[in-house]
Amino acid sequence: MDFSAIIAIKPSSSIFTVFQTQNSSSKSHLLNFPRFHPTLKCIQSLPSFSCSAGTLSPTHTAHLPPRKLSALVQEFQSLLEPLDRVKLLLHYASLLPSLPDSSRTDSNRVMGCTARVWLDAQMDSEGNIRFWADSDSEITKGFCACLVSILDGAAPEEVLGLKTGDLAALNVGLPGGERSRVNTWHNVLVSMQKRTRALVAQKEGKAPFDPFPSLVITAEGFQPKGAYAEAQARYLFPDKLKVEELVKVLKEKKIGVVAHFYMDPEVQGILTAAREEWPHIHISDSLVMADSAVNMAKSGCKFITVLGVDFMSENVRAILDQAGFGQVGVYRMSSERIGCSLADAAATPDYMNYLGAASSSRPSLHVIYINTSLETKAFAHELVPTITCTSSNVVQTILQAFAQVPDLTVWYGPDSYMGANIKELFLQMTLMSDEEIAEIHPEHNRDSIKSLLPRLHYYEDGTCIVHDLFGHEVVEKINEMYCDAFLTAHFEVPGEMFSLAMEAKRRGMGVVGSTQNILDFIKQRVQEALDRNVDDHLQFVLGTESGMVTSIVAAVRSLLDSSKSTSSTKINVEIVFPVSSDAMTETSTSTSPVLESIKLGDFTVPVVPGVASGEGCSIHGGCASCPYMKMNSLSSLLHVCHHLPDESNNLKAYGTERFKSQTPKGKSIADVGCEPILHMRHFQAKKELSEELVYQVLGPHGNGKSV
Repeated sequence: MDFSAIIAIKPSSSIFTVFQTQNSSSKSHLLNFPRFHPTLKCIQSLPSFSCSAGTLSPTHTAHLPPRKLSALVQEFQSLLEPLDRVKLLLHYASLLPSLPDSSRTDSNRVMGCTARVWLDAQMDSEGNIRFWADSDSEITKGFCACLVSILDGAAPEEVLGLKTGDLAALNVGLPGGERSRVNTWHNVLVSMQKRTRALVAQKEGKAPFDPFPSLVITAEGFQPKGAYAEAQARYLFPDKLKVEELVKVLKEKKIGVVAHFYMDPEVQGILTAAREEWPHIHISDSLVMADSAVNMAKSGCKFITVLGVDFMSENVRAILDQAGFGQVGVYRMSSERIGCSLADAAATPDYMNYLGAASSSRPSLHVIYINTSLETKAFAHELVPTITCTSSNVVQTILQAFAQVPDLTVWYGPDSYMGANIKELFLQMTLMSDEEIAEIHPEHNRDSIKSLLPRLHYYEDGTCIVHDLFGHEVVEKINEMYCDAFLTAHFEVPGEMFSLAMEAKRRGMGVVGSTQNILDFIKQRVQEALDRNVDDHLQFVLGTESGMVTSIVAAVRSLLDSSKSTSSTKINVEIVFPVSSDAMTETSTSTSPVLESIKLGDFTVPVVPGVASGEGCSIHGGCASCPYMKMNSLSSLLHVCHHLPDESNNLKAYGTERFKSQTPKGKSIADVGCEPILHMRHFQAKKELSEELVYQVLGPHGNGKSV
């Protein structure tokens, strides 16, 4: 090949630059770039370098990435005016060779950047990694040029050793979208590292990971990849006769339906279609279910059917009573108990012993997850003043409590993973600036966060059996194959998955929170892609129960359909199901799956078997399917509806009765159990703890006194 080398040196620059060009039949190789400066001289500040017009061999570039990064940071920081920094970035962009059209493919796209970015990589004969990048934005192209100058020709371990946090010093105040700019640095680096892992695995002859099953959503329809995804997609086009049957009975008998996001896809598909003809159907997370039931009662519904676990129907019953709708019947979907591993963990002597220790430490506040029984909430509230929380408001609830009550101790439960994740989040906040912390909560800073950590406790023996399954194998595979995708994770997932999603969140590529937070995040990213008005492929890893896919599909299709008339842009949205490869494979031939039992920790739980291809549930991670929620079948819903009103008492086992028993202090369980929920509603409305709750925490003399 006919190479020519061009060398340019910037005064005060700590590294020299080499830029090679070659004929158009091969890609250009970029080691470093000419420095932006009106005069070009050869001044060496690193004695190991010589100023010669030759190509640096990969062996000579060993261990250079940290020094290259440091020199680049110094160069940007030496320019005091933002305009000069922009000129420097644009200068680098002008030196980055354009990628050929053959490399501007969807598979080479870097997700998460506002502009379109393409990245290509190869391993050379000496085992080092060569990078090429391009963008349709000059500023973004400058970012790519900087990263290529640092990592092109580096050894794989050097590429993988660079952390997104190492790039923080490059955020030197360029004008424009600050968050978007930081995301570009980070997302391109993560994509470089993903390509590097793949090249190393290929060289070592390792079999590549099989991709997780996924569902691709477009304006035209769906494309399931893998049997598990096919099972999820099967019911996105529900049986019209079943929809008509359900709508007819709901209308005739004025029945409202509240269902959790985690319903079986067949049930959700039917409900979503039926909602177009009967508005009193609502699918949401557990908190909103009770609110929706009240609205349905106000609109004239005589019965509410609850598709969820038992504590959800209990909450609906109690909130309806509180709102004055005691005459409205509430019905579950099974004659058997529909349990929940989290709710069960809180209904144990161990949990009450945990709160017993809390009651002796004053002032104390018990923050209890909404996913617990009304009885547990009542018993807890009599031991320690209690407020409920959801995964979307737990952080703000705890931070506000610490800010509002001096010397407070907070006791969170029963979800151990969520508790550990909250503590880890606060530990990370101690590394933030006061300004960054104030964006999370205005009354906190580094000192206040450090001081509250010893006074934050969480229960260590409670897990959701679904989120518990996002274990090491799944995290390893996500990190290997999907680290550049959008990552979503429920706050209840184990620490490894939480940390992965939190890292993605910091660079704008992830969300950690409730089911509603996850849905909102996906909708926001899809809308942003539509607003950019360029073809795009968005990939989301669904780090929660797979039943959410029905609501996601409905929301995404609504956005894509709304843009059809105004844009010819093609947006593909891929929902990835992180299902373990070591999955259970037995399936049932009956209409209702047989629940197999597996050992999980110290107790045995039923698990819905996976599909025959080997995708499905596994104790090794990534089942994402709750066996308890799957007890809410379409046949059960129709059975309950057809027998209402229950004049023959056929539905006695299905009815949710109000609690008639009393707490240890002789109060109504229903009344006391609702108080923590009402305290949370006050917090959601006012963004502060109610005076009543603060009084319960501090007591009449300000020394803390339980209810």
